[in-house]
Amino acid sequence: MLDGKNCWGKLIGDVRKERGIGMAFLNMFNLFAAVIFTALIIVYGYQMIYVLISMIHRKVKPLPDTDQKNRFAIMISARNEEGVIFELLDSLNNMHYPRNLFDIYVIADNCTDETAEVSRKHGAIVVERFNNVKKGKGYALHDLYHEIISHKGHDYYDAYVVFDADNLVDPDFLMEVNKKWATGGYDALTTYRNSKNFSTNWLSAAYSIWFMHEARHLNYVRDMIGAQCMISGTGFVVSEHVMKNNNGWPFYFLTEDIQFSVDSTLQGYRIGYVDSAILYDEQPSTMKQSWNQRLRWAKGFYQIDLKYLGTLAKELFTVQGIRRKIGVYDVMMTCLPCTLLTVGLAGMALFVLAGSLYMPYYVRLLFQQEMISLLCNMLLGTWQTMVILASLTVASEWDRIPAANRDKLKYIWIFPMYMLTYIPITIQALFTKVTGKPIQHYSTSQLAAQRKTLNY
Repeated sequence: MLDGKNCWGKLIGDVRKERGIGMAFLNMFNLFAAVIFTALIIVYGYQMIYVLISMIHRKVKPLPDTDQKNRFAIMISARNEEGVIFELLDSLNNMHYPRNLFDIYVIADNCTDETAEVSRKHGAIVVERFNNVKKGKGYALHDLYHEIISHKGHDYYDAYVVFDADNLVDPDFLMEVNKKWATGGYDALTTYRNSKNFSTNWLSAAYSIWFMHEARHLNYVRDMIGAQCMISGTGFVVSEHVMKNNNGWPFYFLTEDIQFSVDSTLQGYRIGYVDSAILYDEQPSTMKQSWNQRLRWAKGFYQIDLKYLGTLAKELFTVQGIRRKIGVYDVMMTCLPCTLLTVGLAGMALFVLAGSLYMPYYVRLLFQQEMISLLCNMLLGTWQTMVILASLTVASEWDRIPAANRDKLKYIWIFPMYMLTYIPITIQALFTKVTGKPIQHYSTSQLAAQRKTLNY
């Protein structure tokens, strides 16, 4: 039978033993977290170098003039876009490029409105498509290409330019694309994606900042160092020989633009970037639209990971030339679902935090302190990083952002919210069947009215 002194001694010994076990576990967990964070910094650190190079070479050299004039086919896939497509067509028709050297094609894809008729009135050659089985932009572009070829034949056009129906283009867009194309060595091009509605709200501003970051901090530097750019949904150019070799546009994933970029990288095609070819894109301004769109993007990346990651990894070790290796590595890292690592780590911390409720009081406090500290540091670190990224982007693109100065500044601080909402979206995409859902678009006058309403 133990006396009081011995009981007290045993209790202290048990406490020390449990605390020792708890500390050992926490040390291992913190080490694991440190390894994950270090690995992410190492594998994605090159993008920090990209940003630095972009800031150092902020002033872009003008493209040299050329007497070479290429012939372009402009392709627009539109579904129920009668309210906006006329503005795109008018801006295309007003470009500073010989009108006999480009044709505008619209494929009215499963439309139930007057998209086809409006497009014809504004100078487009219209193809109407009705197919409730093969639905989506990829199928529509594929069919449109073959329709063009059936009338014009191969090699009539030098390249094909793809736009979304809600876009507007700078008057010099095609002239600048032609200058870049004339330099030779490119199989496809991507361009500068600006925004029609930066100031509508924090969501549209966040989208805009992200696309400008992609253009100036990533694609601009990729092109500068001779690596591989990636197209971004709209405003991209594809050569006739690539379209011919691919027998059209056989890219049907939910993110067909990224699929094209990955496939082109594996085939050895080079994608370049034209900073002076500017388009203006409408960004979602409601959380429902944004959530559905980014859910589709997340699911599309998973589709690409399943099909291409293994091949990209193999290509990384077999491809010749340092620039090609950088290009393959960059594309692979862009497609890698790194968000899941962060989500997994946060999930583990939350699991441990919940489990601590069943621990002895003195051990529970220790675990709760460590896990809450880790989660807060993750959140704060992400927020700070995203604010810095947004600040650098807005600073470098200040004169190009079509918004009041106060809007440029205030939305920097909310940009991290946009990025953090990717966490639940990424998780949902793992378990949800996703299909492309049309996004409602608005004319410039309607967007102006929205901004005016929000300002009151």
